[in-house]
Amino acid sequence: MAERTRIVLKSGKDQSLRRYHPWVFSGAIKKIHGPEREGDVVDIYDNKEEFLASGHYQKGSIAVRVLSFEPVETDQSFWDQKIGNAWKLREKLGLVGNRDTNVFRWVNAEGDGLPGLIVDYYGGTAVVQMHSIGMHHNLEAIVSSLKKSAGDRVHTIYNKSETTLSDKPGIKEKSGFLMGQQEQGEVLEYGFRFNVNWIQGQKTGFFIDQRENRKLVGEYAGGRKVLNMFGYTGGFSIYGMGGGAKLVHSVDSSGKAIDLTREHVEMNFPGDTRHKAYAVDAFGYFKEMDEAYDLMILDPPAFAKHQNVLNNALQGYKRLNQRAFEHIAPGGILFTFSCSQAVSRENFRKSVFVAAANAKRKVRILHQLSQPPDHPVSIYHLEGEYLKGLVMEVE
Repeated sequence: MAERTRIVLKSGKDQSLRRYHPWVFSGAIKKIHGPEREGDVVDIYDNKEEFLASGHYQKGSIAVRVLSFEPVETDQSFWDQKIGNAWKLREKLGLVGNRDTNVFRWVNAEGDGLPGLIVDYYGGTAVVQMHSIGMHHNLEAIVSSLKKSAGDRVHTIYNKSETTLSDKPGIKEKSGFLMGQQEQGEVLEYGFRFNVNWIQGQKTGFFIDQRENRKLVGEYAGGRKVLNMFGYTGGFSIYGMGGGAKLVHSVDSSGKAIDLTREHVEMNFPGDTRHKAYAVDAFGYFKEMDEAYDLMILDPPAFAKHQNVLNNALQGYKRLNQRAFEHIAPGGILFTFSCSQAVSRENFRKSVFVAAANAKRKVRILHQLSQPPDHPVSIYHLEGEYLKGLVMEVE
């Protein structure tokens, strides 16, 4: 094994690694022996020179993202094993070769032991997003492993890392095709059809993480009047209509999103007059709202991407949910979500509690939701549980 830079931690700062947490913060480092090249694999030792882990080094708050807690050579076989294991898990989950659902997350960063790497699968297209310089340096090996794991089940690989690596010094990453040229495609999710454009769409093109929660909306929608707030491409709206909703209204501030929502409604329910879509701000819509909805979905974009704006985010969730509690019809069902990693499940629930109390409504929690199993969370890295949701009955 080639000689690597050695990072020695301060006394007592080894405990999180001994509990298999996959991050080393810069403040925990005592000494660095060797060159400090961003993206290199480094070995981490405690203050008594005992080996702890190996991972990608990068300047910043998170200095090392751990790849292995055992000495390992990060050669092609390393990537083949890690990415192959991720593919096998999706096979066990019944997602590979599924006739009704052909879109899923293939690699979920820390949840699959590959911090800094996201790979989403869209019916034969793998969309790669790298969030660390270390993953950027290993792109060729990663692509080779993707091809080897999926075989003829992957015909296109698209690198969508231009925005996720744009703040990394010395990296001029350009998004582009690494295999094939397909720019968009129709995918199936529980039999519903969606057009996904991985080049122009948000994230990798589609919010795969809400799949099971969308299905649950369909189970509650029968005979109800549904409001899908922050609707984006209309996923929750499609499931609401499929579940037999009396009417479904989709709201998003983006005109492009509303156009795509209408397209998806027409694809799945041609000529169906139950659906209307509005390109308007959420709070503005609540202010002018005259329909008595009895099923509402609140799925806003991340209010807090960093801890330093956490308080503002919690206030935002409180205001938004209070408006929903004030307007929802008696006996209504409210689905509310936070996708902010910086917002804990406990803090999100407290914000919703305050909102309910301020609105003076009696509320019961029916479900506590998270991301689906193709977005696995390492038990040692609970920060990976970024999606939080509550389903509540409002008397």
